[in-house]
Amino acid sequence: MKIVTFCFRSRLLRLIVLVNLFRLGPASFAGERPKYPEYVLGGTEVRILPRSANGRDYQLYVALPYSYQTDLKKKYPVVFMTDGYWSFTRMVGLYSSLWYDKVVPEYITVSLGYAGDNLDYGKMRQWELAPVRMGLFGSSGHAAEFLEAIEKEIIPFVEREYRVDSSHRVIGGGSLGGLFTLYAMLTKPELFSGYIAMSPSVQLGGDWIFEYETKFAASRRPFKGRLFMTVGGYESPGFVASIQKFYDQLAGRKYPGLVSNFRVIDGERHGASNSEATNRGLRYVFEDIAPETGPSH
Repeated sequence: MKIVTFCFRSRLLRLIVLVNLFRLGPASFAGERPKYPEYVLGGTEVRILPRSANGRDYQLYVALPYSYQTDLKKKYPVVFMTDGYWSFTRMVGLYSSLWYDKVVPEYITVSLGYAGDNLDYGKMRQWELAPVRMGLFGSSGHAAEFLEAIEKEIIPFVEREYRVDSSHRVIGGGSLGGLFTLYAMLTKPELFSGYIAMSPSVQLGGDWIFEYETKFAASRRPFKGRLFMTVGGYESPGFVASIQKFYDQLAGRKYPGLVSNFRVIDGERHGASNSEATNRGLRYVFEDIAPETGPSH
C-alpha cells in the first residue's frame, strides 16, 4: 500500500509540473526568461554629434549633477573621460558617494565615445588615443586629430548645450586614455585645469612621451593645473617601472603652477585599478574647490 501511494504521488507531481510548463508557454521549454524592463540611469543623456572634421562619429555620455534642474543660474565644472562606453557607469556610480561626502563640487560628466552599433571599441580607440603608431596597428597615432576635435567641436558643443564653468575642465583616462591625458596636458596646457592619468601607456612608441615631455620643458610654456597619476601594484613590473620613471621625470622639472601626485593602487591589475584611481583622482583634481577636505567635521 505504501508503494502504491508513493508511485501515485510521484506521477501526480510530474503531471503538475507539465501543466505549469504548458501554461508558461514554449519559451519555458527553451530555457528563455521573460523580458523585464532595464534599469535606466537617471539624470543622464546620450548626445550624438555631427560628423567630425576628422571623419569620426562621436557620441557623448552625459551625467548632470543633482541640482542642475533646480539651480538654473549655477555653472558647473566638467570632467571629460575617455572610453565612455566603459567608463561612464563607473563615473556615475562614484559621483553619488563623492558628492555625499562633500569632497568634490557638483560637476558635469562627459564621457567620450562613438556613435553606431556593433563597434570594435578596442580598435577604434587606438586611432583616437595613441599619439604615435602602435607597432602593427596601422590605424593608430591620431591623438592630435582627436585633441583638435575635443578643442574645436566637443568642448564648444558641451559649453553651448550645458551650463559650464569653463575655468574648471578636467580630462582623464586609463591605459591609452591615460597616455592621451598626458599628451593633452603637454600639447594644450591651457585647455584643462585637471588631469587624471590612470596606468598611462607611457612605454608606447619606444618611450615617445619621455622625449615629448623634454621638448615641452625646453619650450618654457606657461603651465597650471593638478595632475593625478596612478598604476596598479599588480601590473607587470616593467610597466609599473616605466610609469614611475615618467612621473619622476615630470615631477623633477618642478613646473611652476603644476601640482601633482602619484599613487600605486595596491593589489590591483590594469583594469580594476581604475575604480580607486578615478575615485582618488577626482578628489585630488577638485581639492581646491571642494566643499570640504580631510576628516568629517
